[in-house]
Amino acid sequence: MARTPTGAAVLQPEVTQAITDAVLQELAEQGYGRLSMEAVAKRAGVGKSALYRRWRSKQEMVDAVVTEFSVSRAAEADTGSLRGDLRETMHALIGWLTHPMFSRILPDLVAESARNPEWSRTAREYIGATRREAGEVMLRRAIARGELPGDLDLEMALDALAAPIYWRLVVRQAPPGPDYVDRLVAYALRALGAQDA
Repeated sequence: MARTPTGAAVLQPEVTQAITDAVLQELAEQGYGRLSMEAVAKRAGVGKSALYRRWRSKQEMVDAVVTEFSVSRAAEADTGSLRGDLRETMHALIGWLTHPMFSRILPDLVAESARNPEWSRTAREYIGATRREAGEVMLRRAIARGELPGDLDLEMALDALAAPIYWRLVVRQAPPGPDYVDRLVAYALRALGAQDA
């Protein structure tokens, strides 16, 4: 069993979780611009050194926390049918966008993307790309099963699947309603040219 070298920092998972929770709470209450390392450390009940052992800057800390939160909520649905996969994926997307804390954080981070090229790059490359990769795997499986046409424009399809949910929940701030996912899945299947439309 390997021993931790003397003097090496040991990152305790419970401390990391307390810090992660504090970052999300501060983002929800203060927004990115007013968030400070000092406030996060105080809320988490740790010294600032605990933050700097994990991340070099506020930007790196927020990048890591928001990316982990967002990517961990991306569905990797494999129900055996496109209809089932779409249903699970859309429910997961709605759950992410309506999460009580994240729904307060997201509008501020979207605005921050316009001001902060570094955050915009992180959101695009680490959150967006990772979530889109999961969606592409789902669509490629459906093509392999013969449910979707082989010449499907994957980029356009991925945009078309996520955009209505984002528009409804984030831009319009309208509730999804009890049958919204089923209606949207049926609409998406027709739009994608699915055999099961």
